[in-house]
Amino acid sequence: MRVRVLFFGRLKDIVGKAEEHADLSDGARVEDLFERYGRSFPELAKFRASVVASINQEFAEWRAPLSAGDEVAFLPPVSGGAIPAGTKVEENLCALVRAPIETTELVAQLKAPQDGAVVVFEGIVRNHSAGRVTLYLEYEAYEAMALSKMREIGAEMREQFSIRRYSMVHRLGRLEIGETAVLVAVASAHRAAAFDACRYGIDTLKRSAPIWKKEFFRDGAAWAEGEIPSV
Repeated sequence: MRVRVLFFGRLKDIVGKAEEHADLSDGARVEDLFERYGRSFPELAKFRASVVASINQEFAEWRAPLSAGDEVAFLPPVSGGAIPAGTKVEENLCALVRAPIETTELVAQLKAPQDGAVVVFEGIVRNHSAGRVTLYLEYEAYEAMALSKMREIGAEMREQFSIRRYSMVHRLGRLEIGETAVLVAVASAHRAAAFDACRYGIDTLKRSAPIWKKEFFRDGAAWAEGEIPSV
């Protein structure tokens, strides 16, 4: 059987490609596929304890069986297009963009007469990391899966907190110092729900969405250490 295999972040750098197709014996499992690549790339095998796998854009156990046509992705710990001008936030917004996030415009569109609070979190690019001067960042994502996870998080926010609407937007590509990398904005009748939902949204996004950050310094570049998502 043949499956499509995807690599992201530092794993992509090790293997030297973002994707390829692999032929496997019937009954093969996720762990068999990873072991196969680990034999060819010993550096990849060292990340076995921190890599998470997905099958068809859903997190999967290592012993999960594979089927012909599956899309298998190997994901390193997550790091924690543009919105067209004039886009109206009629409903909840989840987006991955490659142009600056227009916070003022998005928040203005989020507000409604029944709201008593709008809480906004912006994650911005700082000029240092672990004692080194940061020049700029690059973000990449497993885009289809990241958007799916963002929508899941939004649904959880609405279920757990009394909020009316939210926006969740993350930049991809190159970002300069001071630019907004991620925005979570929540509108609600009461401030407590808006604060709680916004905090839950950004914290969960950083833990579970397959988005990775590469930091560029004067003396080189490195993928940022992240968290291992829960399967």
